[in-house]
Amino acid sequence: MRGAKVLGGSSHPDLTEQIVDRLGIQLVPVTFKSHANHEKTLEIHQSIRNQDVFIVQSGSDEINDHLMELLIMINTCRASSAGRITAILPYLPYSKQCKKKKSRGAVTAKLVANMLTVAGVDHIITLDLHHDQMQGFFSKPVDNLLAEPTLCKYVTQYYPDHQLGVVVSKNPGGVKRVTSLSDRLKMDFALIHQDKSVPKPQRARVVTTGSQNHLVHDTMSTDSLPQLLATSASTAALDDPDVQVLEVIDTAWHEDGLQLVGDVKGRVAFLVDDMIDTPDTFIAAAKLLLRRGATKVVVLGTHGILSNDALAEFEKASSISEIAVTNSYPIPPEKRAMSTKLRIMDISGVIAEAIRRTHNGESISYLFNTAI
Repeated sequence: MRGAKVLGGSSHPDLTEQIVDRLGIQLVPVTFKSHANHEKTLEIHQSIRNQDVFIVQSGSDEINDHLMELLIMINTCRASSAGRITAILPYLPYSKQCKKKKSRGAVTAKLVANMLTVAGVDHIITLDLHHDQMQGFFSKPVDNLLAEPTLCKYVTQYYPDHQLGVVVSKNPGGVKRVTSLSDRLKMDFALIHQDKSVPKPQRARVVTTGSQNHLVHDTMSTDSLPQLLATSASTAALDDPDVQVLEVIDTAWHEDGLQLVGDVKGRVAFLVDDMIDTPDTFIAAAKLLLRRGATKVVVLGTHGILSNDALAEFEKASSISEIAVTNSYPIPPEKRAMSTKLRIMDISGVIAEAIRRTHNGESISYLFNTAI
């Protein structure tokens, strides 16, 4: 690749090394120095004048520092007379904040797009934006690569009978993603919807008096039971009631307001989302799927953010058998050691091929349907 230079930030050095190995070129050496006041300076140890420069920097747990680092790298390359600057962002920082959720909220993803443009970027390559419409935040060209072919390759490789399974979205917002994946894999799909108007399940007690059982609210004291049951049983039996705690809920319809649209009975359920972060919603959805008869629940995602002790929580959750994510987001070795369920899919080949095609002026449409 004559005339192409690849630089890597410090957010995801493993992915950067894999990319340059696939391209068969050397990584441009750069040095970041941190001052006593935590400011950073950058030095590039190779000429990039009139070169086609690609800067690899993903989001990470230190997202603010690495975003600032990326802006410094872009601006330094612009000041060094680079011919074209392309930012490779496997995970776009602040992509969750792509719309106003409150009247006085901020669309921070739009701010990030403006900052990249002002810093001097000419082109952005990213992977599975939270919403496709986010490409409109940028005044520069954006190529939004898809992890879907990689997910399909993983499912077909490790689940030969995958067509007997079902692809599930844990919320209505992921329906487009799930239907696209199910069409490609020729599988059925299902949807989990949360009805927030459904009250939380109440706990009750079964009180046995003689040969009769009575269902009472769990908060009712034993002192008030004689008046309640006086018409149907002898109050003498209440001195030593046989009490059993039950969950009062119609399991044929909903659990905690969660409703399943689709059939998963006797099938492997692939629970799909673009980001795997906190575990609560995934575990709740997995429990629902198992209660509906699913034989196994596998979580599939593009960006394995897995904040704090999320992996430890997934490991403890018996309802989830496996979590498979790409390496678009850096997961430190100590965090990977928290779980035996974690599987990593490599997307360095997709990004490397996107760099090669961009440099040579070729179309990247091929990558939307093919796993590398």
